[in-house]
Amino acid sequence: MARAFKPRIATGNDLLEGDVVYFTSRDAWSRDIRDAALALDAEAAEALLSRAGRDSNEIVGIYLADAALDGNGCAAPAHFREAFRMRGPSNRPGHGKQAELSDV
Repeated sequence: MARAFKPRIATGNDLLEGDVVYFTSRDAWSRDIRDAALALDAEAAEALLSRAGRDSNEIVGIYLADAALDGNGCAAPAHFREAFRMRGPSNRPGHGKQAELSDV
């Protein structure tokens, strides 16, 4: 039996800043997962990944990640790995991005 398709987002890392970024429906990158474009089927996911890959000189490690929907219909992490990536480096707890996202 085939697995049901889960919504997906394109994500990667900003080469210069190192931040996790998400590809938006405006063909741009955002540091906020809620801005991420959602692919709701396999064809849309492949097209999203293809469009996201055009910025491979600025964004590295681009891949599709499973996404959940929050109460507003925006992308949210579906897996602990993505929630962990959103928080930034784990070498300095309570610093910068981690302090800002302590509720996530």
